[in-house]
Amino acid sequence: MNFKKKYNVDNNILEFNSEDPTFKSVSKFYDIEPFPSYKKNDNKLSILSVGEKNKFLKQLKNKIGYQKTILEAGSGTCQLISYLAIGTNNQCFALDSSKNALEMGSEFAKKNNIINITYCRGDILDEIFENKSFDYIWCSGVLHHTKNAEKGFDQLVKYLKDDGLIIVGLYNRYGRFWTNLRRYLYNIFGPKIIYNFDPVVKKLVKKNQLDQKKINSWIRDQYKHPLEKTYTFDHILSWFKKNNIQFINSIPQCDFSESNDDLFLQKSEGNFISRFIRQILMIFQNYGSEGGLFLFIGKKKVNSKLK
Repeated sequence: MNFKKKYNVDNNILEFNSEDPTFKSVSKFYDIEPFPSYKKNDNKLSILSVGEKNKFLKQLKNKIGYQKTILEAGSGTCQLISYLAIGTNNQCFALDSSKNALEMGSEFAKKNNIINITYCRGDILDEIFENKSFDYIWCSGVLHHTKNAEKGFDQLVKYLKDDGLIIVGLYNRYGRFWTNLRRYLYNIFGPKIIYNFDPVVKKLVKKNQLDQKKINSWIRDQYKHPLEKTYTFDHILSWFKKNNIQFINSIPQCDFSESNDDLFLQKSEGNFISRFIRQILMIFQNYGSEGGLFLFIGKKKVNSKLK
């Protein structure tokens, strides 16, 4: 792999230094409590089991296959990229702002003999990799924590090979309603509100009563982040159009006409009305109660002007 930006190596992590104040602020935030936290007994088999139980992740890993290059931009503690790397000969890259999170991922890989991941600390808005380096790019829960999400997406598309797939996940303007409400109440009444009304925290308490670090990392990420923005389906479709990315699918879907069993089979973009209704419905579904995140899948067209 060739890089556009110079780096230093520290503790198995490629350091692409950035002096950007926003990058430093977000980096400091996640260094305190890296997200997502590992369970105390996590190992290669438990990470693999979690991934295999997730319909989308299982389909993604099967679609990727072997001998591919994969980038997770905003990898946090590297649990997803570890799942995609396990049992394959793919070249995997984890990019994140938090050195502590990357060190957790690197240490987990070392203990579990996962040898095909390169760990990179840098700003997602910087030009770090050579253009057209990756077959697959995953970037979920990240761009809404940057000062310019669209610029970040534009940069990622440059790294994508022709016919490559990009998966981007962002907080939804409408689907984030319950989290925003809980954050408002949290600022008034304190963490008791979160323990009583956040469904993710309630599940974590039930399953991992002694795993306070995992609970704390979720609460910090959802309710204390220094920078957070929200987006709509139409925002992402406009980014796709500008960057010559073909829409493949979304979760939730953009319309109501088709089943969504094969998540990588091209679906309809719907229309403004169907997309608006789908986003409003997030409020009343698990999408909304568990953070309001939505995913878009796109494919870089062969005749892309991005060289």
